[in-house]
Amino acid sequence: MLTALSKCYGVNRGKAAGMGITERRERDRQAVRREIIDAARALFIEEGFEKTSMRKIADKIEYSPTTIYLYFNDKRELLESICEETFGKFVKLLQKIDKGQQDPIQRLHSVLKAYVEFALKNPNDYMLTFMVRDDLPAADYMKPDHPGTKAFMHLAGVVEDCVRHKKIHETDVNLTSQVLWSAAHGVASLLIAKPNFPWAAKNKLIDTMFDTLINGLKP
Repeated sequence: MLTALSKCYGVNRGKAAGMGITERRERDRQAVRREIIDAARALFIEEGFEKTSMRKIADKIEYSPTTIYLYFNDKRELLESICEETFGKFVKLLQKIDKGQQDPIQRLHSVLKAYVEFALKNPNDYMLTFMVRDDLPAADYMKPDHPGTKAFMHLAGVVEDCVRHKKIHETDVNLTSQVLWSAAHGVASLLIAKPNFPWAAKNKLIDTMFDTLINGLKP
């Protein structure tokens, strides 16, 4: 047991010794950045985005406001970082769906259902990402490297695939994708905001809604 611990300790010391000053500084910088984001997320949820200040975020983690500003220009940038993380997780989920299903209609249904299920499993991040008003210009929404853009374009790609394989009728792909996205957002938001409403069984509600929408698009 002692031998094993000694070996482990020796390995850890070796790794620490082998880590350069630049690597340690970057690791520490990322740790502070993560602490700031987590504190901001908690306060945005507890007190609301508008009532949260950079000073409150700094106080929560016992840093000076000056330190916070070394990492983020303002709370809007902090919110954007949270949104990017949320979208990033969702994009990974969509990629898993792509690997598991080939039929375009099944993929479309699965993508829409995954959107709602992701929202229900991550309600706080979802509300911060989709239900806090922002004033971003339209161009910022369509930056190709933005996780939010990737998520929407993934849905649009599945819709386009359905059209190409004649699973749904010829349509304006962008418009149809926005309609489907709006429907998914609507049911997700209602299920989160009105948990005590006497909903039908959630899976049946979600499946029926998307089956109805998709059937309406079929030729």
